[in-house]
Amino acid sequence: MSLSRFRNSSSPAFLALGCVLAASPALAQEAQTASAPKLGGVTVTDTAIDEDSYKVDKVDSPKYTAPLVDTPRSITVIPSQVIRDTASASLTEALRTVPGITLGAGEGGNPQGDRPFIRGFDSQASTYLDGVRDIGAQSREVFAVEQIEVVKGSDSSMGGRGSAGGSINLVSKTPTADRFAAASGSVGTDDYKRVTLDVNQPLNDFVGVRLAAMYHDQDIAGRDAVWSKRWGVAPSVKLGLNGPTSLTIGYYHLESNELPDSGIPYLYTSANAPAGVTETAPAEHFTTISGVDVDRPRDAFYGLKDRDFRKTNVNNLTIRAQHEFDNGITLRNTSRYGRSEQDYVLTQPDDQQGNVYGVKNAAGTITAPGNQVWRRANTRYGYAEGLINQTDLFGDANLFGLKNSFAASLEFAREKASTGSYVSNAATGTAIATGSTVSPRCSANMVARYNCTSVDNPNPSDPWVSYTGDGTTIPTDIVRSLPKTRTLTRIDSWGASLFDTVTITDNLLLNLGGRYDHYKTVVSPGLAATSTANRLYVSRTDNLWNYQAGLVFKPTADSSIYISTSSAATPPGAYLGQGSEGNALNTTIPTSPTAPTPQELTDALKIERTKSYEVGTKWNLFDNTLSLSLAAFQTQTKNARTTGDNNTVVFVGNRRIRGIEFGFNGNITPEWSVFGGYTYMDAKIVDGGNSAPVTVKDTVTGQTVTINTPSPSTGTPFPNTPKHSFTAFTNYNVTSKFTLGGGAIYMSKIYGGIQNVGSPTLANGQITMPRTLARMVPSYWRFDASASYKINDIAQLQLNVQNVFNELYYDKAYTAHFASQAPGRTAILTLNVKY
Repeated sequence: MSLSRFRNSSSPAFLALGCVLAASPALAQEAQTASAPKLGGVTVTDTAIDEDSYKVDKVDSPKYTAPLVDTPRSITVIPSQVIRDTASASLTEALRTVPGITLGAGEGGNPQGDRPFIRGFDSQASTYLDGVRDIGAQSREVFAVEQIEVVKGSDSSMGGRGSAGGSINLVSKTPTADRFAAASGSVGTDDYKRVTLDVNQPLNDFVGVRLAAMYHDQDIAGRDAVWSKRWGVAPSVKLGLNGPTSLTIGYYHLESNELPDSGIPYLYTSANAPAGVTETAPAEHFTTISGVDVDRPRDAFYGLKDRDFRKTNVNNLTIRAQHEFDNGITLRNTSRYGRSEQDYVLTQPDDQQGNVYGVKNAAGTITAPGNQVWRRANTRYGYAEGLINQTDLFGDANLFGLKNSFAASLEFAREKASTGSYVSNAATGTAIATGSTVSPRCSANMVARYNCTSVDNPNPSDPWVSYTGDGTTIPTDIVRSLPKTRTLTRIDSWGASLFDTVTITDNLLLNLGGRYDHYKTVVSPGLAATSTANRLYVSRTDNLWNYQAGLVFKPTADSSIYISTSSAATPPGAYLGQGSEGNALNTTIPTSPTAPTPQELTDALKIERTKSYEVGTKWNLFDNTLSLSLAAFQTQTKNARTTGDNNTVVFVGNRRIRGIEFGFNGNITPEWSVFGGYTYMDAKIVDGGNSAPVTVKDTVTGQTVTINTPSPSTGTPFPNTPKHSFTAFTNYNVTSKFTLGGGAIYMSKIYGGIQNVGSPTLANGQITMPRTLARMVPSYWRFDASASYKINDIAQLQLNVQNVFNELYYDKAYTAHFASQAPGRTAILTLNVKY
């Protein structure tokens, strides 16, 4: 069966969006040119393109009960203007503007999609939409996003479980009282095509509607064969547009179709790393173990065009009712049903067996000559869906003569997920035949079957055939596994929280907050395709308490100095089977048909708890047009899951990160806007537990004993945590019509994972550890440039060049196997129109 996906610019989605653009009545209205104040050197009118600032004073969520300058923690808000000026088309691209965030790669057990690391902690399951948890692994778009809020530091008190390093909240575009219609059309290198539409239309003083839509299609610069196509629509209606009582109903739909790229394999593995080598980067220019010089082309793609694919489908329905009482207190209820689906078969290059560099056996005989990449097939299909209801009560009140800005919240949620895989035979559950049963993997037969390809000359159009097995010549279709093989997960939870900013004096504020969560998860692992047993369901219940507290001193009305602390709790099963979770519930389920007792589950798994401490200062300067922030922080996780004696799971892991962060956003002069910052992070795994036990012979006593060796990760940096990261983006209005801009991103070395090389030795009871091999991606600089020209009051032409110097760099480091190569130079020309 061929799984190739075809692109067609005449697709229904593309034509439908074109019809919407052509038929929009708002685009036919005359431009209004009423006078207005200046911003950033450009006169802002109802029709101006650049009407937003780089500076945001308050986040959208009412749980943050003070303006940003008075909030005692690090928060970065990416406003819509920064998203537009940088030509960001996805959440991943927008997050690159924020220092302290890195991006993790997906793998077989970790579904493809957004995987941001905030201050060294995986935040894949800590993403929110309008203050409500956004479930399911997915690649999020920004066409319907007003702004993106990044909270750094332990954050479970705000949103519930997880958020050890921070959280991300996306704010949706919803109807407002302003009438406008905006459209953008982009073309660029590598067949880049993008069209967006944003129409806001008040029908009268009571009813307003808004429609955001998008179509996107592009190849990837510097990558052979890879492409991505998606379209989305987000209509919304608001009743009570100008009144104290309102009802907003919004729907979001996103479909994507792509040929995915897992990237480039690492050069060395623990099986073949030469003596003295302690780090390995992705393979580029090297000499194999058999003496062959290899020069990997930049565009080398190891996937198969006729087999690989990824499709996603996301649907969200949100209903929000709100009433503002006469005393300024607001009651709001938000209900959301969300469902995300994704299917993929993608090629993961290499398998840690040493095919790239080559392998010699103990006798010195070459068993794998090198310059080969195994095309392992990673597959997944499934869905995640949830029904969440959240009620918020917030406002200001006086208590004991003190002003209290408070927010109380009550939340109920049911979330569930189902995950299966693609196989060559559903009845037997036989995996797709790619040579996994053959040793060495890249034998002559496997090369002839295109299960392996060369490092320096891969052909994505190879005529690969799906067979029933590695040793057969019977073709077969690739199909979904049987329903009984799927892993099922369900989470039922409710949480209550209360936050308060107490104004003790005009110069002294106290910020307090706490949350209680009752959390129950149920997991049923998939059965073997041939099994006749009944499903086994395992459940666990946890009660979570989290807090935040901060003291704020205000030297002036526009500045603050603060100290704060906060906590996070990650219970077993917190990722709903939608991310890379070391604390997953189903990993403790025995192979016997008897379910573990609640006490056995309690003993087997514990809640991972994280605490953050921060001291900092924030200043609004130049008549409140520029914001500066500086903070020092420490975050520490205890009860991290590790491997202990006798290969058992224990909770002794201790991870600690310390750092300093500086941020800036806003206008230095009326013509000059800036956005970015610098983050230094000293991340260390203080205790990684033990590796699996090994049996060795004492070279002195001659006794053979089993020993438990310390984990190779102990004392090493966090994965996905660069020591230095810096971003800076700027625009300067040269004239009232012409603007120049640019950006710079620096990321120091990023580690993916640490592994032992060789076996430990024992001499008179003293253990000598083998050296370790760290998989990493090198540091890099990336520079962007932009320019825009205001044609008239309604039209603007914008040019963006991303990665101006065509830097070859890697933006994601996986634990093993591979790293993701970033796109090369991309030029995008956009026509923006707004009435």
